[in-house]
Amino acid sequence: MASGFEDIFAELTNINAEQVLLSERVKLLEEQLSASGASGGGDEDGERERPAGEPVRWHELDAEQHAVLWPQFVSWVIWAADRYEMTTDQLPRQCWWQHGAVVEELTALWTSHESAYANGEDGGSAPYLWQDALARALERMGRFWLGSCRNGQHKQRHRDAAWGGDADYLLLLLAAGDREPGGDPPGPGRAEPLDDEDGNG
Repeated sequence: MASGFEDIFAELTNINAEQVLLSERVKLLEEQLSASGASGGGDEDGERERPAGEPVRWHELDAEQHAVLWPQFVSWVIWAADRYEMTTDQLPRQCWWQHGAVVEELTALWTSHESAYANGEDGGSAPYLWQDALARALERMGRFWLGSCRNGQHKQRHRDAAWGGDADYLLLLLAAGDREPGGDPPGPGRAEPLDDEDGNG
């Protein structure tokens, strides 16, 4: 009979020890949360601090988010342009922000730079890989704006028509996604029958 009580007592002792450990873990987590809240990790409205390297989609930001992130981005672009001694052939100093593709490329470089230099598991190779990405991005950016902006003059790239804003064009594209009676979707890879010399299929 005594051994039965000893077993129960031993089990209660184990449960008590686990409860103490759990309480300590909860206390530690609460301290970490309050410390991050005090350092700007969030406010009473539920806003959170943007993690380093989190992608930025400018067109999805509200005015307040844009007002916070745009100055950070501009500051980083200026830093990178000076640090890597970019020429106006690589980045049009007087109007880079007016070239959407250049802004997107620079935004990707900015967020990947944040991620590469943040404390993480792959910290050793990430900065090197970022340097490689920068070299390729500089080459691409020159093609995005085609070097047409010189001597402080911004020139829009010539296009016959914009891709967006044309309702008829959008309807045509959406209709192209409809499956045909045979079940095959139209589009690339679908071979259309060719007429032979006699005009027969």
